Parts: sequence; C-alpha cells; structure tokens
Amino acid sequence: MKNLYMVKPLFIAVLVSISYTASAQLSDSAKKSPVRTLTYQQYNAYLKGEADGDMAMVAEINHYPMPDKVLKLKHELDLSPIQIKKIEEINTYMHRRRLQVGESVISTERALDSLFRTHKIDDGTLIFYTNRYGLYQGELKNAILQACLATEKLLGEKQLARFEALQKR
Repeated sequence: MKNLYMVKPLFIAVLVSISYTASAQLSDSAKKSPVRTLTYQQYNAYLKGEADGDMAMVAEINHYPMPDKVLKLKHELDLSPIQIKKIEEINTYMHRRRLQVGESVISTERALDSLFRTHKIDDGTLIFYTNRYGLYQGELKNAILQACLATEKLLGEKQLARFEALQKR
C-alpha cells in the first residue's frame, strides 16, 4: 500500500509535465505572426535566415552539397583547416544573404497586406510587388546554389564520395 501512495504523486507529476509540453507545442503553432500573410513559422524562418524550402535540391541531387551539411561532417570528411575556414566563410555569406532576403520578403508582404487592406492596390502596384517578390526568391535561390557550387569546388573526389555515402545512412 505504501508503494501505491508513492507512485501516485509521480504519476501526477509525469502527467503535468506531458500536458505542459503539449500545450507549449500547441501555443508555438498557434502564435500569430506580426505579418498577417506569413505563418509564425515562416516569419521566424525569414528572420533567422533559415527560410529556403527545397531551393538547394537541384544542387544536392547533382552532388553539390550545402556548406552547413559539410561542416557538420568535417571530421568524417577529414577536411583541412583551410577547407573548414573557406566553407565556414561560404556558409556565413549564405546565411547573411538569407537574412537580407528574409527582411525584404517580410517588408514586401507587409506592403502588399497594407495595400489590399486599405484598398489602395491597383494593377501596376500589384505587378511591381509581385515581381519584386519573385526577385527576392531568385536572389535567395542564387545565394544557396552559389554556396553549394563553391563548397563542391573545395572538396576532393574522395571527400565528395564520402559525403554522399554518409548522407545515405
């Protein structure tokens, strides 16, 4: 009987912990973005320089790796200090471009939302902002693919083959 009394508080503590974790996860997904036309997750990805979708896919399926993925495997790939330094520079530049483009996308989304909300949108303005949005997406894709291209050039054939083998695991 004594064990039953000890188990009950532990059981309650576990239930409270699980419900707290679940509610925290729900509240994150239910948070409102400061930009009505972006989800909270999209907004944060743009702010953090993490938004890219599958923009690197064309490079990656053709064996041009993302610099951050190569850096995670630097020991397994036996990268030299010079390779590490250069790939870190590539990755830093790519991240900086992601941040810049993210700010531009957020600004454009805010402008479009405002123009539609206030009924001040017209054909010419809409064309301007949507073309601008496409330009930003192109800049983002270019920055990511340029990073993949530059990273591939720094790796030897054996390193590229090892990277591919590690990715399949």
